[in-house]
Amino acid sequence: MAIEVTRTYVGLIQNQRQVCEDLDSLGDSASKIWNVARWTADRIWDETGEIPDEGTLKACMKNQPCWKDLNAQSSQKVIEELSDAFQSWFDLRQTDDEANPPGYRKHGDNRPRSTVTFKADGFKHDPENNRVRLSKGSNLKENWSDFILCEYQIRSDVDLSEVTRVQNVRAVWNGDEWELHFVCKVEVETSDSAGDGVAGIDLGITNIATVAFPDEYVLYPGNSIKEDKHYFTRVEYDTEGENGPSETSIWARRKLAEREIHFYHVLTDTIITECIERGVGTLAVSWPEDVRDSDWGKTGNKKLHSWAFDRIYQYLAYKGEIRGVEVLKENEWDSSKTCSRCGDETASNRVERGLYVCSSCELVANADCNGAENMRQKITPSPHGEDRSNGCVAQPSTYLFDRESGTFRTREQVVS
Repeated sequence: MAIEVTRTYVGLIQNQRQVCEDLDSLGDSASKIWNVARWTADRIWDETGEIPDEGTLKACMKNQPCWKDLNAQSSQKVIEELSDAFQSWFDLRQTDDEANPPGYRKHGDNRPRSTVTFKADGFKHDPENNRVRLSKGSNLKENWSDFILCEYQIRSDVDLSEVTRVQNVRAVWNGDEWELHFVCKVEVETSDSAGDGVAGIDLGITNIATVAFPDEYVLYPGNSIKEDKHYFTRVEYDTEGENGPSETSIWARRKLAEREIHFYHVLTDTIITECIERGVGTLAVSWPEDVRDSDWGKTGNKKLHSWAFDRIYQYLAYKGEIRGVEVLKENEWDSSKTCSRCGDETASNRVERGLYVCSSCELVANADCNGAENMRQKITPSPHGEDRSNGCVAQPSTYLFDRESGTFRTREQVVS
């Protein structure tokens, strides 16, 4: 069976020197539209006490001179991004009073190069010759037919002429030069079920994922992603300008985002591959229902809102669908305090963050493994007589992210 999925492919611009100046103008215009819209939102906010919605902002911005610097759909996309940023800030404010609203895209007297998105009527793609024509807004055209013609190179195993369709093209400044991101719909064949086995996953902040396979427990710590967040967040903070993000600050944000995406893709690829190799066809993933509505204190809330449990689930779901592993979302309520062997729900059994000791049956377990086993048992109860205590539950295998190879490996195999 075939399904349609979304993929993003990066194209390196071959005629960078010829198109850089035009792309710089578009990137500057996107930042200008953002700033004027942000200023407009402030004025409406002061007058009405409410943040204007996306439709209101678009209606106001269409009368601004900068609106026609970009193709109409590209200008609309900037407003959509600003509205999303306001919504994210509003959600964060529910638990963090010190969260800042989206700011202006400005560093001193200069605006940074913003990403420009070209939707259906903003680009014309020629995949046979690896070229794409990007539209300018009427304000930036020298004549009615003026456009930017980019020649690109994409990785050798990708043929954009074979994708179902290219949804949009994004011009992205990567800190050194412009590149093109092709967002495509691709048809892929799905596999039959990987097997009859069932596994459970407990998602966490220290151990990003703990998996209870039928024959083993595996921990996937998040040490490397925490180190990246600490380093790049510090770089961003130290280089933030008074009037907005600096080029270095923007670079730090982009670099962190790239590393996070890579980390979570590798993590989920590894888990799905392990499922297939162990004959696991069903994967129960813990889902912390309404957890973002809870108040965990200032430090706890920051950790909570950077917790990518929803992204991990989405990656697992679509990768599992393609490779024959059914991924189910299961409420994790009480899974951390319930004994996976006897069902005792005494809260004090969770002795400390990493240790679970049952006061009824004397199970001694790694607390995350106990939670993962409870997720597994939501789908299938442990077979009668199976002993999953005081051994594999207490001493799971640990796979660390190896920066040298970009993969997860056992402690003994990790180089860096």
